[in-house]
Amino acid sequence: MPETSGAEGVDQYVTLPSGIRICFRDYGDKADPAMLLVAGLGEDLTFWTDSFVGSLVTRGFRVVVIDNRDAGQSTFVAAPPPGLWRQLAGRPRGDAYALADMGQDGIGVLDHLGISRVHLVGRSMGGMIAQTIAATAPERVLSLTSVYSTTGARKVGQPALSTVLLLAAPPARSRTAAVRAHLRLTRHIAGVGYPIDDAAEAAIAARGWDRSAGDPAAGTARHIQAIRHSGDRTAQMNRVTAPTLVINGDRDLLISPSGGAATVRAIRSAQHVVIPGMGHHLPEALVGPITAYISQHANRVGEGGNHVRIS
Repeated sequence: MPETSGAEGVDQYVTLPSGIRICFRDYGDKADPAMLLVAGLGEDLTFWTDSFVGSLVTRGFRVVVIDNRDAGQSTFVAAPPPGLWRQLAGRPRGDAYALADMGQDGIGVLDHLGISRVHLVGRSMGGMIAQTIAATAPERVLSLTSVYSTTGARKVGQPALSTVLLLAAPPARSRTAAVRAHLRLTRHIAGVGYPIDDAAEAAIAARGWDRSAGDPAAGTARHIQAIRHSGDRTAQMNRVTAPTLVINGDRDLLISPSGGAATVRAIRSAQHVVIPGMGHHLPEALVGPITAYISQHANRVGEGGNHVRIS
């Protein structure tokens, strides 16, 4: 049973058979269709902003958000993190977990809540996790939305060298340093069309630091390792049958837009929305349009799709 009350927006916890404890929040009317939001690399559940979650709730969804393992208030595993050379070389440690294990964490939360089928939305690494759930547990998935993510194939979706250099910087060891690092990276990857709100982003980073139950740098390293350990998932994604929407910008310096295009090729009948000027960030200005795309997609489960480009 959860260790806190069931109040909307309150951190709740479930310990899974694997021993991993996952923190989650549950918003909206339990009678509404359920939607699971899966955050990205090193992000806790609060990176899904109140406005984003609230927009989906207003559009008629019960929204569940989770801290992935090694993020936020969920379990930080005991295994040592991989060193930088292992991350860059794609040489995971023998005790590495994979995206499939993280997908099972999400399914475990759904089981705990008694949710049999769900609309899945994942961003960045969370998109990879959502893709994996859709491929391996299709009976649980009503629809899939993959936001600025990729297939794991080495020739697509790769970061720019400038981004790699930022990511290779020594990890932050204080709240102040974490906020500065977040602002520096987010300014770089946010795209040309949507400048970031420094104050809002600083608050997000500070909250993420304060909520962390472990070492954020080690958690992020293990997330990178999970991505590398999972390899090229293109063949797996060919098995996705859920109606799929792929959203990405055309100015992404963390996961190249080629990753979105590859995702569309891998999942038959996927719709593709490319947002000019958008990078690897969900700015407040795009909360309305993106949640509208997600809700419209979820509401027309069963229909085919095609490529759409908006301006």
